[in-house]
Amino acid sequence: MYSQSRRRKISGRQSEESSDDENYVPYIPVKQRKKAQFQNVEMRLGRAAALIKEEEEAIKQSTSEGSEISEREDEDNSGEEEETQGAGERSHISLLDQHSELKKKAEAKKETAREKLLKEEERILESVAEKTALMGVAELAKGIQYQEAIKTGWLPPRCIRELSETRHERLRKKMHILVEGEDLPPPIANFKEMKFPKAIISGLKKKGITKPTPIQIQGIPTVLLGRDMIGIAFTGSGKTLVFTLPIIMFCLEQEKRLPFIKGEGPYGLIICPSRELARQTHEIIQYYSQCLADDGFPLLHCGLCIGGVSVKEQLEVIKAGIHILVATTGRLMDMLNKKMVTLDVCRYLAMDEADRMIDMGFEEDVRTIFSYFKSQRQTLLFSATMPKKIQNFARSALVKPVTVNVGRAGAASLDVIQEVEYVKQEAKMMYLLECLQKTAPPVLIFAEKKQDVDSIHEYLLLKGVEAVAVHGGKDQEERTRSVDQFKHFKKDVLVATDVASKGLDFPDIQHVINYDMPEDIENYVHRIGRTGRCGKTGIATTFINKTVEESILLDLKHLLIEAKQNCPPFLAGMTSESEKYLDIGGEVGCSYCGGLGHRISDCPKLEALQTKQAQNIGRRDYLANNSADW
Repeated sequence: MYSQSRRRKISGRQSEESSDDENYVPYIPVKQRKKAQFQNVEMRLGRAAALIKEEEEAIKQSTSEGSEISEREDEDNSGEEEETQGAGERSHISLLDQHSELKKKAEAKKETAREKLLKEEERILESVAEKTALMGVAELAKGIQYQEAIKTGWLPPRCIRELSETRHERLRKKMHILVEGEDLPPPIANFKEMKFPKAIISGLKKKGITKPTPIQIQGIPTVLLGRDMIGIAFTGSGKTLVFTLPIIMFCLEQEKRLPFIKGEGPYGLIICPSRELARQTHEIIQYYSQCLADDGFPLLHCGLCIGGVSVKEQLEVIKAGIHILVATTGRLMDMLNKKMVTLDVCRYLAMDEADRMIDMGFEEDVRTIFSYFKSQRQTLLFSATMPKKIQNFARSALVKPVTVNVGRAGAASLDVIQEVEYVKQEAKMMYLLECLQKTAPPVLIFAEKKQDVDSIHEYLLLKGVEAVAVHGGKDQEERTRSVDQFKHFKKDVLVATDVASKGLDFPDIQHVINYDMPEDIENYVHRIGRTGRCGKTGIATTFINKTVEESILLDLKHLLIEAKQNCPPFLAGMTSESEKYLDIGGEVGCSYCGGLGHRISDCPKLEALQTKQAQNIGRRDYLANNSADW
């Protein structure tokens, strides 16, 4: 026991001695310690001097390379100094002056943000713009470019030619006509000075037309002079006469010089987006041609080339020799491919509702039709809604075009009283009957889907309402019969999809009901334009609910505000982040689709198109590879 305790004591002492050796610090004299501290300070100072020198060189380099950055920093620093000035230094400046000064600075910053946004929008518009010109394949391949417009035998009367340009501008300003282009034709304010025959003027009077509308005042002289034209005017403004009357006069001139023989023609071609609009245009041309024939002029032959009608019947008319051909795109391309129709002598091309054919992928069809022309033609494009993107694209096909614009492109007619009502989806059908009580017939009801058109039509018939229906699923004979019955007041209500919304002229429609809000604000403008035509007043009632997309409702809100219509509280209360950028200069609203509630950077139509294109990437190549394997 003793030995063990002794060993523990000895081991404990050894461990204490070893720990003391480890913690031992040798003694350093005072002189050596001060010398070491002095050397350490010198090293730190040397390193700091080197760092300062490097920083000075970096500053010199940055000032030489980026003087603009330093200027901006100086401005920011000066701004900060001004902001941090004491109350004593700025006590002599009133609070109102300080507020105005700060407001100016905020506006300057806002201006730079505005410029950035405009540049970004230009870049977006450039990226979505069609790169290939709207010209025929042969013209593109050979590099053919026409420099001068077609010359015609028509001249304005001497009394008009002798008037000054100031007088012409005064008349345009009075009529709210905006014109762009070179060597602008003069506006003419009556049909007699346009040199139309008495037969045409008396025919116009029978239709109740005594003086030209603003689009006709500037448009008809432009077309008669042989100039290419883009015509934009609100619905019901008489755009159809701007291209139909001159084409009749041109064909009459050709017929009197050298009569047309069998198989010859057409001299003029009019393309429409729908069968109903093509048929209506055909009837107008036939009416004025018959007026001329009754007065002793040669009879002009006009052909109608649309789907749903026997090709044999249309071919018989064409083979007999025609002066004017009115057609829809699909049937015309089919007959051109099969060489049933030729455009060898055609010198006049008019496209009604042109934006609908150029937009949404119809560029190739139009370009294919252009390829069948053998020489220069006079090209006319007309629509109520033509955004800047379509105008820029269309100019590639025109020679020194004249753009005639009456009101903003895509604006609603001011003669239409627009009423927007919130109606639940399940209550729409019953509420229709109440809406029909607002005015006397005829009434036009629009729906987006064919199934809804059939359901509304059946419901109205069960309730004892004299109604007919039109949509793309019905055969052409039934569509024609329904439109004729409605036009001649044999039926009180027409229920239709958007096939009846573009260009059709129904007499004395007092009320248009939108059973649902269309997916495109342009279709809304076309729909409500079926009423309030030729100076008459009409009512348009639109049902909306939570199923409608917010972007469309914002476009509708700003369209109502622009037309000075009553905007319901549930619509007026809607706001979005993009609304503060709606009017930042340049074109108001979206330059792609024409909507007023957003800019091109937030355009739902453009987004949908880009999504569709992205989904189709690689699909053509895949099909092409498969066909190659076969």
